[in-house]
Amino acid sequence: EFTKMVDTFIDAGFNYFDTARGYLDGKSETALCECLVKRYPRESFVLVDKLSPGYVKCHEDIRKVFFAQLESLGVDYLDVYLMHSQNRFHFERYKKIGAYEEAFKLKAEGKIKCVGLSFHDTADVLDNILTEYPEVEVVQLQVNYYDYEDKIVQSRLCLEVCKKHNKPVIVMEPVRGGML
Repeated sequence: EFTKMVDTFIDAGFNYFDTARGYLDGKSETALCECLVKRYPRESFVLVDKLSPGYVKCHEDIRKVFFAQLESLGVDYLDVYLMHSQNRFHFERYKKIGAYEEAFKLKAEGKIKCVGLSFHDTADVLDNILTEYPEVEVVQLQVNYYDYEDKIVQSRLCLEVCKKHNKPVIVMEPVRGGML
């Protein structure tokens, strides 16, 4: 069934595939390997994975997790690597273990084409992250009509921060998990 979904998606002209280690109880990466990577030329799709907080406790974990992700996906590089679920708490932890710096090193080594983050907090926190790490190339934000003026999600304000820092935005939750 997933193979049919991948084929339908590609046949419709789309090529962007986003996963994370914890999606589908860890099976999302291997499912993409089987249904996408093994069946389509690598340059025909954009592959995004994330460094998720639950998988890294210390600096040494970062490369272990990253190379395990590449192996599960069956690829040599990622098009986009996101620091997953960044908020004030995860960001402080990622800073402490040097996660951003390690991702930038992996980019310099050709293992990542673009380093970004997925974000779940207030606009001031996003502004702080992008000020501290101007090398971040893209931001994934929750953007939809429901959350646009929401005081917690702050979609509009977060979009304004991205514009201020000249960062492209990847939209997540455009239909708010099917709610809209």
